[in-house]
Amino acid sequence: MRKPVSVGFAVLIVLASVAPAVGAAGPPAAVDAGTDGDQVAPQRADPDEDVVGWEGGYWHNESIDVDQSDGLSDEEIDAYVNRAMARVEYIREREFESTVPVEVISRDEFQRRSEENRTENASFDAWNDQVWEALFVIGEQQGANDALQTASGQSTAGFYAPGDDRIRIITDSPGSPTIDNATLVHELVHALQDQSGDLGERIGSPETQDGDLAVDGVVEGEANYVEKRYTERCGIEWECVATPSDDSGPGEPPNLGILLTLLQPYSDGPVYIDWLRERGGWDPVAAAFEEPPASSEQIIHLTDEKPTPIEYEDRARNGWETFPNQGENGSDTVGEASMYVMFWYQSRTVRADTVPVQSVGRTSGPLDMYNYDAAPSAGWGNDRVFPYHRGSGDDARHGYVWVTEWDTEEDADEFVEAYGAILKAQGVPEVDGEGTYVVPDGEFEDAFRIDRDGTRVTIVNGPTTEAVENIRPSADGGSDGGASSGTTASAGGDDGGDAEPTDESGSTGLEAPGFGALSALIAVLAAALVALRRRD
Repeated sequence: MRKPVSVGFAVLIVLASVAPAVGAAGPPAAVDAGTDGDQVAPQRADPDEDVVGWEGGYWHNESIDVDQSDGLSDEEIDAYVNRAMARVEYIREREFESTVPVEVISRDEFQRRSEENRTENASFDAWNDQVWEALFVIGEQQGANDALQTASGQSTAGFYAPGDDRIRIITDSPGSPTIDNATLVHELVHALQDQSGDLGERIGSPETQDGDLAVDGVVEGEANYVEKRYTERCGIEWECVATPSDDSGPGEPPNLGILLTLLQPYSDGPVYIDWLRERGGWDPVAAAFEEPPASSEQIIHLTDEKPTPIEYEDRARNGWETFPNQGENGSDTVGEASMYVMFWYQSRTVRADTVPVQSVGRTSGPLDMYNYDAAPSAGWGNDRVFPYHRGSGDDARHGYVWVTEWDTEEDADEFVEAYGAILKAQGVPEVDGEGTYVVPDGEFEDAFRIDRDGTRVTIVNGPTTEAVENIRPSADGGSDGGASSGTTASAGGDDGGDAEPTDESGSTGLEAPGFGALSALIAVLAAALVALRRRD
């Protein structure tokens, strides 16, 4: 069920409750252009053995007697699911190994399971807060976990859980459920991925936020690509089951920065899949599933270019420490897609002179929903964000070091200029690109130092200028690009530096990176693109 929010999106969120969940339906397009029974497709004899395009007694182009206006019966669900499986096979040119169970559960039951399976990890939350704060998407007034859950909302339609090999449809009326065509097809693609490969292992393998986006570019890209090819046929060459309209009112407005970040694989992924198919049909797609791209840059720009390795030496002092048990040796990589969102979101919210707000709608064609390519983030070579802490609990103080590597010095210049525009929009009077600056108030109130060395730009953040100098002393020539001496300014308060730190690295081991502040993988669907493209 799709529930529009106040900014004009129709949003579908998927949260796993019992196992890592994958997938939300892509844009709902014109999937309900016709209803089965308006036309009668000629029936074909069942094959002697299972073949592509036939499942459970139904051909992909066969008519079925299904009407969702009064909810679906068990018999209607069986017919609906089996024909949808046949259609997924027909488009994907791959056979299902077994029937995919579809279970309908109430929203109350879904929420109960989600709460039961939610885990708490204060160390990971503190680490992840700094990652999103570095992106100027989630400030200090709200934790990343809360912001991600707010963005997810309550409009869950369904999910495929690799752990128990079934699709679960979430409904407010379990006695008379309905299933959207796009949702069903999208989740069936994930089931097919799981039957032909280990989907659970694939989506659980990345150690960074950008790695998540890159893997999802293939996983969600393939699902959205098949879904789009399906919807193109509805009402034209295929009869499709109409889904009753949802008259639900607006939900709580999400953080558009989070939303746009999570949407990137759903938007650029289908284009990437189409590019792979042009290189050799479905075989390159299957190969990409086994060995996914390493970065969102590869998905955005349709390239095989690998990230530039970044070495980093921790030189923090006076009790400042990294979170060694989180992410990839204490660091996260946010990647080009998240950097674009940072510049776009700050342009939209505080009118930073970074990228035009309308740039998000300048897509390359009908397969992608949004644009993630802009000068300040293009030319990305790699990045690593190292969150730091001093002390723990309510007395903890936090900061980060963000090392970025760029393809050329011109790319680095564009990043520094746009980043400086963010600082100026946040209240810094002047930013010349090298030195220490103070955001005086607001949700991003902190001290920042920009260190530049050729194609490497390092940003050091802390609650005060003293903290910045303790987290990353400026007088160095280290492998992360060094630092300039720059000017300093007071942010108020004192870093201390003498207190004995408390270990906050946590004992629960590695947590899911980036989006993992939720206890399960989040997937998001946006349908009403025009509303966003016309804002501002």
